[in-house]
Amino acid sequence: MKKTILSLTFLFFTLISFSQKKIPYVIYNANGKKVSYKKMLKTISKKELVLFGESHNNAIAHWLQFEVTSDLHKTNKLILGAEMFEADNQTPLNNYLNGNIKAKELDTLARLWPNYKTDYKPLVDFAKNNNIKFIATNIPRRYANMVYKKGFPVLDSLTDKEKSWIAPLPITFNANLPTYKNILKMMGDHGTPELVMSQATKDATMGHFILENLKENHTFIHYNGSFHSNYYEGILWYVQLERPEIGYATITTVSQEDVSKLLEEHKNKADFIICVDDNMTNTY
Repeated sequence: MKKTILSLTFLFFTLISFSQKKIPYVIYNANGKKVSYKKMLKTISKKELVLFGESHNNAIAHWLQFEVTSDLHKTNKLILGAEMFEADNQTPLNNYLNGNIKAKELDTLARLWPNYKTDYKPLVDFAKNNNIKFIATNIPRRYANMVYKKGFPVLDSLTDKEKSWIAPLPITFNANLPTYKNILKMMGDHGTPELVMSQATKDATMGHFILENLKENHTFIHYNGSFHSNYYEGILWYVQLERPEIGYATITTVSQEDVSKLLEEHKNKADFIICVDDNMTNTY
């Protein structure tokens, strides 16, 4: 009886202690089982490609991107790449990484995202300070917008120079991928086949430049909006189309009111799911 009372007392205070903790995020595997940061890091360190899907304004995602990158750099040779840089901005990005231009000049010469300074500059500067390649992988937005208006055929009118900034034509396209079908569902009356084609040009181009820059005995970490790699589709679909043998890991970011248990709707989105308290302050 005494042992039972002691056990119940211990359980009571353990539950109180847990409830009083404010945990900003929890990492889960695809099946919804909690995993440690160390476990995730160990797993992805063995891969050639890591697709780190973010919510663009999520502070925890950006912090973990930097932590994962800096920690992997201790054991792995890295190549970095990001959706947030368009392929025709590779030259000014290289010039900044090489120290040929200053941050202010990069801001002038490249089309940087509004949240660049808070969310992506730390990663670019990490690459700069550690002599790591950083690849601008995305299609120039103006060409994606052209596809949104007129479909894939409009890309045939581009010059050879312009075509060098996108995936090789013709771009393979599967409109029946669940992710693409979901875009149409979410957009309702505003969804069009061309909208999905525009999304595909981004995925295909990012996949293309990842493949172009993979290097033996290196890990390529790619930062992208989670929608571009959720459910192992998007970018990864195009990568596997060309190189199905590549060892990869995917990470995604989700938000929940209660992070203590992963919701069913978020399971199987990625190998690792960063579940963030939805009260977390956003970066914009």
